[in-house]
Amino acid sequence: MIFILWTKLSLVCNTSTMDKTSHLPFKVSIVMQRQTLSNRWQSLQWQLLDVLPDVPGPSTRQLRASEQEMHWLFAGFEIVLYADEAPGYFLNLSSDAPCWFVMWRLEEFDGQEIAIPKSITLSYNEAARWMDGSEQVDTLPVASDIASWLAEYTQEYYEPEVKKKRKHPSFEGGVGVDKMARAELNRGRS
Repeated sequence: MIFILWTKLSLVCNTSTMDKTSHLPFKVSIVMQRQTLSNRWQSLQWQLLDVLPDVPGPSTRQLRASEQEMHWLFAGFEIVLYADEAPGYFLNLSSDAPCWFVMWRLEEFDGQEIAIPKSITLSYNEAARWMDGSEQVDTLPVASDIASWLAEYTQEYYEPEVKKKRKHPSFEGGVGVDKMARAELNRGRS
């Protein structure tokens, strides 16, 4: 298995260089795991195992294979932040454990059915849209340096929704009621 620590990468957050579209300074690789289950209704289970800094080599490769479990690595995923997704980043950071969201699908590859990641995001809202579209989405806690980078970007571009003042209905009085009363009086005089 490949073990790379996020902390070995010096991810420097500098909001002065961040613009409305910001990229993580490196790509990531996603590791999916298939486990054999002792269950009469489901014999296999796929799940997200790890998100790593990009690993050189073939973009899709099998890392481990046994009867009990199988690991596949998928490289080359770019992490891009968008200003209009800032509310989704805020929701992710507001949770107890900020996380990666990985959308994947079961597909044929080298003669076998495997879980292939299609997209990765840090936006809670984007992940919710995928799930609303019946996509399979798994989560994995994000490293603290990535969360810091996301927090700085979110702080720069997130604007909380301003609550609009509620208009009073006519039965509560106000200018609208006075206007309606004057109009009724004028109709009665004509």
